[in-house]
Amino acid sequence: MSNQNPPQLPAPATAAPDTSQVPAPPRSARTSAAKPERTRMFADGTGPAADPAGSHFERRIRSFQPRRSRVTTGQEEALRRLWPTWGIDVDGQRVLDLDAMFGGRPVVLEIGFGMGEATARMAAEDPDTGILAVDVHTPGQGNLLGLADRLGLDNVRVANGDAIILLREMLAPEALAGLRVYFPDPWPKTRHHKRRLIQPDFLSLAAPRLAPGALLHCATDWEPYAEQMHDVLSAHPAFENTVELPGAAVEGTDGVVRHGYAPRPAFRPRTRFEGQGLDKGHVVHDLLFRKVAEPAAS
Repeated sequence: MSNQNPPQLPAPATAAPDTSQVPAPPRSARTSAAKPERTRMFADGTGPAADPAGSHFERRIRSFQPRRSRVTTGQEEALRRLWPTWGIDVDGQRVLDLDAMFGGRPVVLEIGFGMGEATARMAAEDPDTGILAVDVHTPGQGNLLGLADRLGLDNVRVANGDAIILLREMLAPEALAGLRVYFPDPWPKTRHHKRRLIQPDFLSLAAPRLAPGALLHCATDWEPYAEQMHDVLSAHPAFENTVELPGAAVEGTDGVVRHGYAPRPAFRPRTRFEGQGLDKGHVVHDLLFRKVAEPAAS
């Protein structure tokens, strides 16, 4: 028997596997492998939490989108230094004691404050009113804290998270002397209108948290949204227009003539966003409605 090794034959060619019938991995599997976990800026708890409410509450259609933009060194420093004292994570796990937080002042909730310049100015011009300002924009949170610190304000607190959870879970009945919603996202596409904040359900949620006589003040430079605000506010039984009707007539983009828009009140400064809209030829509408007192029990 020969002890020579048999000749090595080339491996038989194999056809490429047919992947046409192989299902693609789920999107979550594809993205989780491709994207590393985002590093939390304030992992040590010295600043606003990335998702303060976590999974404690049901998912729903949100009226906001967290904006990812760079936090400056000054904003980060303000957050680290001032957040433990003036910051509030909207976790939905407790009811806020606004009297203790603001020294017994009447408190106004401002939903969405951008970079905080207008909020700081309103707080400086009305030191006897507390402003609880809620937003999800981290640079704006840091900027507002820095402004409040430089101006020596003690009547501003900055909340981080979903305003719906704040209203529903963390504020006592009739705790608020006012509610301000200035230039919320108009969600202009028809399929996104359900994301707009000012809806009948939102008003029904907010009304019990407002004291009788509390002012609900909305402003927008998006005319179709102003018309929706006008209609839902006018139809809601918990609110009445502060403008004496009929007032000036304004024909809407839908051809409907509406009455009761208010001039910009002196206490609302013009915001940077508002100025940009005016430069584009937008028309700004203010709406000032008052929470009506509950009818006396018979």
